[in-house]
Parts: sequence; structure tokens; C-alpha cells
Amino acid sequence: MSEGSMAVVKPEMKSYIWLQTADGSIQQVEEEVAMFCPMICQEILQTGMGSSKNYAISLPQRVNPAILGLILDYCRFHQVPGRSNKECKIFDEKFIRMDTKRLCELTSAADSLGLKPLVDLTSRALARIIEGKTPEEIRETFHLPDDLTEEEKLEPLRNITDDPRIRLLNRLYARKRKELKEQEKMKNVEVEDEHVDERSVDDLLSFINGADGGMPAKYLAFIQRRSNALASYQLDSNQLVQSVQIF
Repeated sequence: MSEGSMAVVKPEMKSYIWLQTADGSIQQVEEEVAMFCPMICQEILQTGMGSSKNYAISLPQRVNPAILGLILDYCRFHQVPGRSNKECKIFDEKFIRMDTKRLCELTSAADSLGLKPLVDLTSRALARIIEGKTPEEIRETFHLPDDLTEEEKLEPLRNITDDPRIRLLNRLYARKRKELKEQEKMKNVEVEDEHVDERSVDDLLSFINGADGGMPAKYLAFIQRRSNALASYQLDSNQLVQSVQIF
């Protein structure tokens, strides 16, 4: 047996990089996988960080351990050279089968790591989710607060191509905005009509007695005389009406 055939092929030693997420968790990752993320690659080349547990690379706040695991799975597959387009497409389609919340978190984390291919993949998936949905349905899907006023929801749409459907929609929006303004005016009128005199009994008596520009004393005297006259004489209904009209 020749010396060449007896030679032992030593397995290639892998290099590892240490990564730390915002919650303090530290994990060891294959260097070729970690280097697939531009942000991590830049840290390794420029600062030399990641060589040990004590010098772990601190990842952005948006990268939690669970999301990091997904990102590393994506990198492990795509960093292997020679993958066919069909293989990549099949992997990507299965990879993004997750709930909307997780998909949003993954998009944000991938963006913070500068991993543009993954950002593009998840963004297209999110675009398909919201396609054809109304603003209300989108807010419900992504659990977004409804912080727009009714008028803000009816703002005119830009119509660069002069689409007749958008023109019609903007006319309907304008009509609805006008209705909302009319309703607001009616509410203001109702509030004024429902104004309650909150003055105390003493304040009202003071007003009647002529204080603070209230009812003058001469009118009070006239009322008193008229009251005495009505009490002294038996008046029929016509006389009573005439007395009130004179006052």
C-alpha cells in the first residue's frame, strides 16, 4: 500500500462566531453562516468581535433569540453555493409560512441586519397579505390602532393617471366630508340649546332683584302692582290675556 493511500484526510475545522441578542442570550454560530449577514460580517472584519464568548457581537434590539434562529436557518440554506433557482424558490415558499406577527418581526430584524434578500422575501409576503384589503381590514390584520379621524380617512386620493374610478371615489369622499361637517355643526347647536343655567338660587334672586345688571326695580314694581290687581279683581280670560300682553 502506497504512502498516498495511507494518508489520513483530516476533517476541515470549522470556525465559529459568538452572537449576543438583546436579552443577553449568547450562542455560537458557524462563521460562514454568520458572515452571510452584512451587519455581522462588517462587525467581524472591522472590529474583530465575535471571536469568543467574552467578545460576542451584540445584535440589534429587534433580533430576539427566536427570530435569530429563523434568520440563521435562512442563511444556512442560501449561503451554500450551487443552489438552483427552483430549490431556492421551494425553500423560500415554505420558509415564509408563518403568522403575520412573526412575519413582521422577521422583516424588521432582517432589515436591521442588512439582509436585503430576506427583507425582499418577507416584504413580498406581507404585500400579498394586504392586497385588496380595506384600511380597516389591514388594521385588523396587523392589530394596528385606529388613530385616524373620520375626515382623515376621507382625504382625497392621488389620481396621477386620471382614473375615473378614483375621481368618483373622491367625489363620494367630498360628499361624506361635507355631511360630517354638517353633523358637527348640528352637534354644536344642540350643545348650545342644552345649556343649563348653573347659577345658584341666591344668584338668581340677586339677578331678579336688579343686581349685576339684572331685572330693573321699576319692572319689579310693575309686576308687583299687576299681581295685586289680579288678586283684587275677578278677571275673565280675555282680560287676563290683555294684562299679560300689556306687560
